[in-house]
Amino acid sequence: MAFSFGQTTQNQATPSLFGTGSTAAPTSLFGTVAKTTAAPTFGFGTATNTASTGTGLFGTTTATTQPSTSFGGFNFGGTPSSTATTTTASTGFSGFGGFGTTTSALGGTSGFGTGTTFGTGTTGTGLFGQQQQQQQQQQQQQQQPGNELANIVTSVTMPQVFNDERDLVLSNWNQMQAYWGTGKGYFSANGVVEFKPDNPFCRFKAIGYSQLPKAKNEDGVVSLIISQKEKDVKDVQQQFVDALHKILGSKPTLSICVQGVRPLPDDKTEMIMYILERPAVGPSKRLSASEVSNFMNTANIKTQLTNQLKIESVLPKIGLTPEQIKHYLDHPPAGIDPLLWNQAKLENPDPETLIPVPMIGFKELHQRLKHQDQQTKLHINRLDVIAADLTELQRSRSNMLAKLEECKRKQLELGHRVLQVVGKQEINRKLGYGIQAEEEQLRVQLEAIQADLNHPTQFKGRLNELMSQIRMRNQLGISKSDVSYQMDSSLQDEIRQLLAHQQEGLQHLMHIIKEDVENLNLIEQGLADSSHLR
Repeated sequence: MAFSFGQTTQNQATPSLFGTGSTAAPTSLFGTVAKTTAAPTFGFGTATNTASTGTGLFGTTTATTQPSTSFGGFNFGGTPSSTATTTTASTGFSGFGGFGTTTSALGGTSGFGTGTTFGTGTTGTGLFGQQQQQQQQQQQQQQQPGNELANIVTSVTMPQVFNDERDLVLSNWNQMQAYWGTGKGYFSANGVVEFKPDNPFCRFKAIGYSQLPKAKNEDGVVSLIISQKEKDVKDVQQQFVDALHKILGSKPTLSICVQGVRPLPDDKTEMIMYILERPAVGPSKRLSASEVSNFMNTANIKTQLTNQLKIESVLPKIGLTPEQIKHYLDHPPAGIDPLLWNQAKLENPDPETLIPVPMIGFKELHQRLKHQDQQTKLHINRLDVIAADLTELQRSRSNMLAKLEECKRKQLELGHRVLQVVGKQEINRKLGYGIQAEEEQLRVQLEAIQADLNHPTQFKGRLNELMSQIRMRNQLGISKSDVSYQMDSSLQDEIRQLLAHQQEGLQHLMHIIKEDVENLNLIEQGLADSSHLR
């Protein structure tokens, strides 16, 4: 490669089913992305690596790797190991999909004692990427050199660095790092081993259960994890789809269909989508999930997705085959004791639906807890919507019942009116004609019914008897006094005193009124005398 002081642009076309990809920095309506890599500083200083900065659909993007500092031969701060993000998936998209509720947790065992049960497992809809990552970790563990485990055991039991009593202190320090699952351990003067959470001595382990995905590869469902809030993604969803279609080659025969968008913890969003191919000849079909995922995870496409659309990961929603499930269950994940793994398989509450999933380290446990809280919020919101719908349905039902009663009343009223009209019409029509045989039979039947009603032991007699009993009871109720009521003597005295005070007040008022009347009479008499004198 030749270096110069000008600008060098390199374009490399990559033909595929989605069109031609480009590795050049994209310039579009979503902004220009510039990639800058800072030279690392080695030694006792701090190394900082700025991955990329750019302006995309959601604004300016700057990704910076946090500095790491190490001193001497020992990394006392510990080296955080990379932990696979546990992301769950469901078949398709639904308001209740994603990470589910907690079921159980199991304590782990290690070479130095029994592990601690420190949390609860999560039963959710797991993305197939979780099982893939665990299988990859297991394969990597199997492909590691055989002496790595021996080196770990040596570092925590008998390190030979100083060949004196300081090795005992170093052994204790290595044991603590191994328990924690992070840091570096020296087992010889030039030998060092890195402790990861999947080492057999890590104490912070548990096992939960996740729901098995049911989607097929032919469904083409893919999950996009976006580092933006749900509201921000929904506000620019159409522009997001257009930009994604442009990155995938802008082929007119391909259409991006979004099944749904739901929030994730840490202000992230999951978008469920699939790609529909409409060829010029033949029926439409969906592209397989593995094909879409593999293409979107290629280096140049993934860079554009990350810089322009802030897509962190692309995972296919694919179910596991029986062979994959059997292989996964028969081989314990890296760092999980086989006895603990077998116990988890035996205690699986629903082997047909759930599968055991290891949780190693506090980071993964905290991540699952956040997903569970997020899913709980979604359930609460959904319950609120259902409650509002039920309230509206109850109100509609009450209104409907009221309208139904009104319709029944109107129908009965209209029936009586129709009967009256038909009777009058029939009378007018039969006016001047003699009584027919059918009418005579009807008259006989009506007279028989009337006789039955008037019979003393039938309805009318019973009705008269009931009416007489009601009148008798009413008269007895009026004449009969209630002897069950009793008044306390103290209450009677208070009533007497009150009545006496009222009587005195009335007498005093009457005395005043009499005096006033006498005064008025004197005034009238005086006025009358004065008028005569004039």
